[in-house]
Amino acid sequence: MNRRDFCKLSVLGVTSGPLWSLLPSARQQGDDEEICRQKFSLAVSLSLQARPIQEVIIQMGVSFLGTEYVARTLEVPGPERLIVNMRGLDCVSFYENALVLARCIKKGTMTFVNYRDELKFIRYRGGVIDGYSSRLHYTSDYFYDNEKKGVWSDITRSLGGIPYRKTIKYMSTHRDQYRQLRENPANLEAIRKIEEEITRREKYFIPKDNVAEIESGMVGGDIVGITTDIEGLDVLHTGILVRQGARLHLLHAPAGGKKVEVSEKDFPEYLTRNKRYTGVMIVRPGEPRG
Repeated sequence: MNRRDFCKLSVLGVTSGPLWSLLPSARQQGDDEEICRQKFSLAVSLSLQARPIQEVIIQMGVSFLGTEYVARTLEVPGPERLIVNMRGLDCVSFYENALVLARCIKKGTMTFVNYRDELKFIRYRGGVIDGYSSRLHYTSDYFYDNEKKGVWSDITRSLGGIPYRKTIKYMSTHRDQYRQLRENPANLEAIRKIEEEITRREKYFIPKDNVAEIESGMVGGDIVGITTDIEGLDVLHTGILVRQGARLHLLHAPAGGKKVEVSEKDFPEYLTRNKRYTGVMIVRPGEPRG
C-alpha cells in the first residue's frame, strides 16, 4: 500500500490507534483459519472490544483492503454447507466477514470455531443450515432475517425511505446461472416460494437522488444495500459506509477485477454515476448480546 493510499485512510476518522498497525493485515496470506487468527490478534492489539460495534466493523473492513474480488465463492458442488473464504471476497462476503469478526470481537469469543458459528448464524435463515434455500441469497431477505435475529436495525424508513415495490424473481428466472437450481427442481421451487414471500413483504428504500439530503443521518459502520432497476432483483451491490473528512464513502469489494477499496467519490456521487443503481437500503448494526 503506497503513501497516497495511507493518506486516504488516515482521514477516515474512525480508528483509536495508528492506521499503520492495520496495513500489514491487508497483505496477510495463509489459510482461512490463520487469517482469522491474525484478525483477532489485530483486534486485541488495538483494544477493539472496548470500541463501539460500528468502529470495529470498519476496522475489520479496513483490514481487508487490497483483498481480491472473487465471485460465487459459496457456489460449490455438493450439499449446502458452511463455506469459509477470507482470501477472496465478493461484495456480500466482504461486509459479512467484517460484521462476523466484529461481533466475535465484541463478544470476546475470538476463535476460529466461534467465527464459524457466528458466520452460520448470520448467513442462514434463523441461523440454521437446512438446504440451499436456507441461505439468505437476496439482500433484502438477508437484512430482514438479521433484523429479526437482533443483529441490526433497518433504519431506511426512519431516514425518509419510501415503499420499495418490486417483484423479486431474479434467481428463479435465471436458473441457468445457478447450478443448484439447474440441477435440483426442489431447490428451484423452494426459491420461488421465498421470492414470493420477499415480494409480499413491506420494504423501503431511499431513492439515490435523495441520499445527499439524508447523509447526516447515516454513520460510519452502517451497512448499505444498493437497489437496482434490474428486473426481478432487489439489490445489486453492498458495502460499509465510512466517513472520510466530512463526507461518507463506501468501503466495499467492487466487481470487475478490482480489490477491496474505499470509493474515490463520496457516497451520493458514487450512486449517481451508476445508471443501474436506484437507491439504498440501510441497516445499523447493534451491540451483540451474550
